[in-house]
Amino acid sequence: MSAIIDTTGPPRTEERRVLIEDVTWQRYEQLCTCFGDTRAVRITFIDGSLEIMSPIGEQHERIKSNLGVLLEAYLDVVGIRVYRRGGFTLKQPGVAAGEPDESYCIDTDKAVPDLVIEVVFSSEALSKLPLYRETGVAEVWIWQHERLDIHCLEGRTDRVGPRSKLLPTFDTALLARFVTMPDQYDAVQAFRKALT
Repeated sequence: MSAIIDTTGPPRTEERRVLIEDVTWQRYEQLCTCFGDTRAVRITFIDGSLEIMSPIGEQHERIKSNLGVLLEAYLDVVGIRVYRRGGFTLKQPGVAAGEPDESYCIDTDKAVPDLVIEVVFSSEALSKLPLYRETGVAEVWIWQHERLDIHCLEGRTDRVGPRSKLLPTFDTALLARFVTMPDQYDAVQAFRKALT
C-alpha cells in the first residue's frame, strides 16, 4: 500500500480529518509504515479510534509556531531552562499513539515531555488527552477558539483552566493578545516588552 500526496497547487489552509472506529493496534502500525515519515499526514490512535489528519493547514502551523516561540520567550525572560522536543510520536503500545504539535521539557531533558501544545480548529478532532495521560505528560495546552486552556493532568482526572501548575506565573490572557499577530518577530518583541 502506498500513499500519494499531492503537493501541486497553492498550500491548503484547511485540515481534513477522517475518523475510523474499531481499529486494532496492528492496523495502526501498518498505516504508520505506509505513510512513513511524511509530515503532511498525522495519525492518532486512541483506544481503537484512528484519526488521520491531512494536510496540516497553514494557519494551524502558524499558530503552533507562534505559541512555541512565545512560550520560549517567556521561559527565557523568567530564567527557566527549557528543552524543546517538537512533534514526535508518543506511544503507549496497544492503547494510544500520536504526535503533539509542540512539546517541551521544563528544567531537565526527559523522555516524556512535561508540557505539550495542541492547536485545534475542529470540534470533531479526536482528543489526545488520553494519550498524554497514559504517557505521563503533566500539562496539555490547547489553543481553540482564540484562547488557551490548560489541562493539568493529575492521575485519571484533569483540571482545566487558565493557570499552569508547571508555570504558575504564566499569564495566558497576556499570551493570547500576541498569538495571532501577523508578524511573529513583532509578536515576540512586544510580548517580551510586556513581560518586563
